[in-house]
Amino acid sequence: MAKGNINVSVENIFPLIKKFLYSDHEIFLRELISNGTDATLKLKHLTSIGESKSEYGNPFIEVKIDKEGKKLHIIDQGLGMTAEEVEKYINQVAFSGAEEFLDKYKDSAKDSGIIGHFGLGFYSAFMVAEKVEILTKSHKADEPAAHWVCDGSPEFTLDTCDKQDRGTEIILHIAEDSTEFLEDSRISALLQKYNKFMPIPIKFGTKEETLPLPEDAKEDATPEKITVDNFINNPNPAWTKQPTELEDKDYKSFYRELYPTQFEEPLFHIHLNVDYPFNLTGILYFPKMTQDMAMQKDKIQLYQNQVYVTDNVEGIVPEFLTMLRGVIDSPDIPLNVSRSYLQADGAVKKISSYITRKVADKLKSLFNENREDFESKWNDIKVVIEYGMLSEDKFFEKADAFALYPTVDGNYYTYEELTEKIKENQTDKDGKLILLYASDTDAQHTYIEAAKAKNYEVLLLDSPIVPHLMQKLESTKENITFARVDADSIDKLIKKEDSAISKLSEDETKTLDELLKEVIPSEKFMVQLEALDSDAAPFMITQPEFMRRMKEMQASGGGGMFGMGNMPEMYNLVVNTNSALVGDILATEAKEKKEQLITQSLDLARLSQGLLKGKELSDFIKRSYEMIK
Repeated sequence: MAKGNINVSVENIFPLIKKFLYSDHEIFLRELISNGTDATLKLKHLTSIGESKSEYGNPFIEVKIDKEGKKLHIIDQGLGMTAEEVEKYINQVAFSGAEEFLDKYKDSAKDSGIIGHFGLGFYSAFMVAEKVEILTKSHKADEPAAHWVCDGSPEFTLDTCDKQDRGTEIILHIAEDSTEFLEDSRISALLQKYNKFMPIPIKFGTKEETLPLPEDAKEDATPEKITVDNFINNPNPAWTKQPTELEDKDYKSFYRELYPTQFEEPLFHIHLNVDYPFNLTGILYFPKMTQDMAMQKDKIQLYQNQVYVTDNVEGIVPEFLTMLRGVIDSPDIPLNVSRSYLQADGAVKKISSYITRKVADKLKSLFNENREDFESKWNDIKVVIEYGMLSEDKFFEKADAFALYPTVDGNYYTYEELTEKIKENQTDKDGKLILLYASDTDAQHTYIEAAKAKNYEVLLLDSPIVPHLMQKLESTKENITFARVDADSIDKLIKKEDSAISKLSEDETKTLDELLKEVIPSEKFMVQLEALDSDAAPFMITQPEFMRRMKEMQASGGGGMFGMGNMPEMYNLVVNTNSALVGDILATEAKEKKEQLITQSLDLARLSQGLLKGKELSDFIKRSYEMIK
């Protein structure tokens, strides 16, 4: 029997591993199964090229709990190790970077994820075990099996043993503070979380299956039940296959495998497959979106060679695509990554750019192949696309080919189609193209109708980030501006040369202005007298585009520099001096009657904007009945 010290100059390395990584101690199982998988895949390669005489067969990894003995076994049928290899790989290589690890990570080990950086994967076992044994037999037929034991100090023993089967068995003697890992439910949950798609089958216990009855069975026959091995993983998930091997039903089936509690099917998928300048595979799904963007995040799973890493893909996947679902697998991303590492890594930035480009290309092809279908899904995907246009300049450029601008009448235009259609009718006297839009067809119905009466197109832009997107479009596209239909009277929103002349004399206008100021509350409304078409509304409430948009931008994040969050709601009251009603108000002799007509007209305008509530609404209803009498 050989005894020795692990090649580590710092004696308290094991307590440090346990202390620093305690918050993440469950990953020991992932690390040990990953090692077993690597050993199995290496054997497959060696047998395929004739460098190993061993029969590969149908190997699997087995996880067994011995609750009475307080032991957890992880058994593989891979390469195995000779005693010399145990000495090399377990006792020396694993701790070649121990001192560097201590210096670098003593303050930030929890965040940085040290396991894997210095070959420490195997030693993660000591986060949960007070003693670890390795029983291993090499695929080299004439080599004896080796037995390694270490109790968490730098001392170990290495001896021969009588293990007959090729491969490695690791036995963890579970520590008192980690007995949760002797529970079937805990281990099963970890295997489902980290190893669901490992490329080698993983066996954990047994399960009961019911055999189908033969066709000639009697009516009262009882189906036979048998006990079979319980394999918990899918070694060949959809993303590991070529898109040509898969049909739409396969992608949908895999989505249900990823998200068993998700009942709605995805709208469409994007299969990622690249091998240069980095390796990356995966499938991203567009789910139906809610308006709450925060609710959507952290649904993409990141894998490294089919081993689950995290669902926090910030830095790898562009921010706007974190609302999607699916899987990304790349061997170029380390199993344990810190946020700062990702932000600084050049390969990761290239991956993010690639994914952005690939998604944009897929959206363009979906739009070109079946525009009608793409339009029908627009409301469910627009938040992602608009967010992408805002946050990624390259995506913004590509989005011109598929980003849609729907109208209140249910028509959909690309930016180029829209501007071409409206340029003749909606260009103002200064040569600026005015893109009219509504955010709520019911609340802004009156204003929409006024715009449509002039054959203007009114867009329906109602997602929460639209104010930000309009700002970006106005600053990048030439000579355009967005105006919500209720931002002013329609004649002022798109000013033409032939502005109407007021029917009122100068004196009448002055009298009207003074009368209105006496009745209209100045803290809520700024009165504007306008000479509009005689059939336009006599009283109209508007909110200036700039002010309202800045408040909306602040409410959805951003725009705070304008300091408008705490400003009281102010509206313009546009009074049409060419309206017959305004003429009637001036012609009415009784002052009380004048004031009643003004108040009633103001309340009607407020009612049309949903601004009449509480006591004011009750007063309006009471006054209306009196006026009818």
